[in-house]
Amino acid sequence: MAKKQFKAESKRLLDLMINSIYTHKEIFLRELISNASDAIDKLAYLALTDQNVGVNREDFAIDLRADKKLGLLTVSDNGIGMNKEELEQNLGTIARSGSLQFKQEHGGEEADVDIIGQFGVGFYSAFMAADTVTVLTKKYGEEEAWMWQSSGADGYTISPCEKTTVGTEVILKLKADTDDEQYSRFLEQYELQNLVKKYSDYIRWPIRMEMEKSRQKEIPEGEKEEDKEPEWETYTELTTLNSRIPVWLKSKKDVTDEEYDGFYKDKFFDYEKPLAHIPVSVEGAVTYKALLYIPAKAPYDFYTKDYKKGLQLYSAGVMIMEHCEDLIPDHFRFVRGVVDTSDLSLNISREMLQHDRQLKIISGNLEKKIKQELLNMQKDRREDYEKFFAAFGRQLKYGVVADYGMHKDVLQDLLLFWSAKEQKLVTLKEYVEAMPEEQKHIYFAAGESNARLAQLPQYQRLQEKGFDVLFMTEDVDEFVPRTLMTYMEKDFRNLATDDLDLSSEEEKKAAEAAAADWKEALDFVKTALEDKIVRAEVSPDLGSHPVCLVPEGGMSFEMEKYFKRMNPEMAMPVEKVLRLNPEHPAVRKLKALSTEDPEKAKTYAQVLYAQGLILADLPIEDPQAYTDLICGLL
Repeated sequence: MAKKQFKAESKRLLDLMINSIYTHKEIFLRELISNASDAIDKLAYLALTDQNVGVNREDFAIDLRADKKLGLLTVSDNGIGMNKEELEQNLGTIARSGSLQFKQEHGGEEADVDIIGQFGVGFYSAFMAADTVTVLTKKYGEEEAWMWQSSGADGYTISPCEKTTVGTEVILKLKADTDDEQYSRFLEQYELQNLVKKYSDYIRWPIRMEMEKSRQKEIPEGEKEEDKEPEWETYTELTTLNSRIPVWLKSKKDVTDEEYDGFYKDKFFDYEKPLAHIPVSVEGAVTYKALLYIPAKAPYDFYTKDYKKGLQLYSAGVMIMEHCEDLIPDHFRFVRGVVDTSDLSLNISREMLQHDRQLKIISGNLEKKIKQELLNMQKDRREDYEKFFAAFGRQLKYGVVADYGMHKDVLQDLLLFWSAKEQKLVTLKEYVEAMPEEQKHIYFAAGESNARLAQLPQYQRLQEKGFDVLFMTEDVDEFVPRTLMTYMEKDFRNLATDDLDLSSEEEKKAAEAAAADWKEALDFVKTALEDKIVRAEVSPDLGSHPVCLVPEGGMSFEMEKYFKRMNPEMAMPVEKVLRLNPEHPAVRKLKALSTEDPEKAKTYAQVLYAQGLILADLPIEDPQAYTDLICGLL
């Protein structure tokens, strides 16, 4: 029997198929099962279109057999099979797809037959794990059976063989184990079971294997159970390994919440049920089904670079990618789920996507679905939404500031901040709708805790006015209002850096007069504090507090702290402005002493500056010197 050479260009092409196209050797099982499924699909389709084809759909199955002694793994089906010519064409020519040709011959690309294989290279992935591949096949309606055998790029043989049943068997003589790869694991029943669950769980036909199990022996008649130690025996049972019909393909009315939750827990290994599930079914320019979940808590590595975002991508029941990042925007990276479609353009290995218009359509549509589900939860199940926000709110905020605010319109209504007035979390819309008529701006304060923010001198003045303040205590918070700039035509004002715009015209004129009257005293304070501040000024917005420190320029003290934590070497110190309350007795005393007793006035200035540091939650440079100042005054 003469060995034939492959009809593709060279050994180099097959080497490429085996060594470069697929990233994981275990993929070969997915590909062989997919081919077996295609073969059954073809025969099932013929049975639907030709009354003379007498087959029972209930008998269709894909069987796995592992022989550890001989090192053989067999994948068999009772599908349409192949004759000699088809063996020559399909397995003798690399990258020729018999599945694609079948589809074209039976109605073209629009034919109502769901064929997985399109490229004709999946079969050759078997050589990643096998030294020799043998194919035994018999075509439906023909008497002869044929054997195809190859050890790789050196070529193949085709010869007649004995086979009583229709269908195909692919027999792999696995490679010997090496230090880098344990090929023998593909003979272990639980490894095969896990690979089927991972990649081929939703193949429509049963994937079966004899599984070794154990059970307690029956108690012999006449003996009592309590008088005898239990004995166990091992037995084998033909077991279906795959689930076959995925929950996302079922009608929503046919699936209970418990089934949705159970699928999530099993699929994504979470003991806690999700806060929401989102079934999606779309037909149109792109046809697909999806089942998305919003988890109740963040994984331990969610806010690290090690976290893998992305949805599981399926095509005709076969998992193509475990983490398809392009199907979900980064600001919704917490969403788990699956997408099943045959409309995406896959590359030759079916492991990666070619970026195309369909992918963008699906991603954009899912983004809208997720946002709407979150808004519904926010409105109807506020407790659940606040639980969600505690876990993933920071991610939404990162999404607002990312890409120069490109996604802020999508995300701004999903944000929650602490209302100092209401003492609860509120949305920006709720804040604006509750604003008094005379309030012009959205006020916020950023710091390490709500308790410290409530001590800000500026906050007291806003309380007196009856205006609410949003307290923001996460690193990213202060960047959010700067990115949004406005919400419902209201601009944001930072208590620590911005003009709060609280004074009437009469108060503004009085402040201008006060500034002129205080010029000499303010110059004295600036000189007394040397380079600690860039200037001193009077302010009417401090309530009963004598003093506060505010940053000069665009960056706040909280931003300074943030950048210092991120990269201490690159951190730029923020210049400080000391604001004084001209109505406070201590400040008036300072003004008087600036001409009567300049040395004592300098001590007052230093003490008030330290008070400003404390109120701004900034460290005092020299605590010992500050203590000495206080003791000196006492």
